[in-house]
Amino acid sequence: MSRHEIEMVDVLGQPMEVFVFRPTTQTTCPGIVLAQHIPVGHTGIENDEFTLVTAQRLCDAGFAVAIPFIFHWWEKNEGIVVKRDAARDDWMVADCQAAFDLLAADPMVDKDRIGVVGHCWGGRVAWLFACHNSRLAACTVFYGGRVMIPMGATNKAPIELTHQIGCKVAGFFGNDDTNPTPADVDDYELALRAGGVECEFHRYDGARHAFQNFPSPEHYHEQASEDAWGKLLDFLSRELG
Repeated sequence: MSRHEIEMVDVLGQPMEVFVFRPTTQTTCPGIVLAQHIPVGHTGIENDEFTLVTAQRLCDAGFAVAIPFIFHWWEKNEGIVVKRDAARDDWMVADCQAAFDLLAADPMVDKDRIGVVGHCWGGRVAWLFACHNSRLAACTVFYGGRVMIPMGATNKAPIELTHQIGCKVAGFFGNDDTNPTPADVDDYELALRAGGVECEFHRYDGARHAFQNFPSPEHYHEQASEDAWGKLLDFLSRELG
């Protein structure tokens, strides 16, 4: 069981919603910053069934979960193309840091056992945030594309900052994906190993991009999704205790 609340935080002078899921069955638990993807018709976390269900499943497994609304820089009804094209890595790092700080200040969360998980756009954000927060204890990337591309004129591509990651990284990818392609995933793994970052990658034949996204039947691959879910919980259990 869990309780779910919406909390407001300040990010560089801008208000941001953070959806927080807290287990009710224990007093101290690990935490997860969950970086959301870009769903079709996206106007807010409250409309993002996949992210809310994912947060609930993580919470049911014993994790406190904070979802920062990383698109708060624009009006909710602004087109997603505008948000995507104007997004900046420094903003997204600040958004995730605010969610991390919220968890770290929560008396029921062990501040030394906080990780980050992200899918699609959020997978890239998870990698990016791990490059900037040495306190993270785990990082999980689900089919995050554009890791080799910077967002914002003064920012570096996340892959260029890989050596700054201080935790183990787990990656989950479909072999039929086009962003990232299997060759991109090879580059991701090479960059992590070259940077001295311990990692484990899981790749699924027959799975396309967003293979865990159950509200999207054209992408969802149930077998790959559930296998990845089990491996995710095993990874988080090992790394976050």
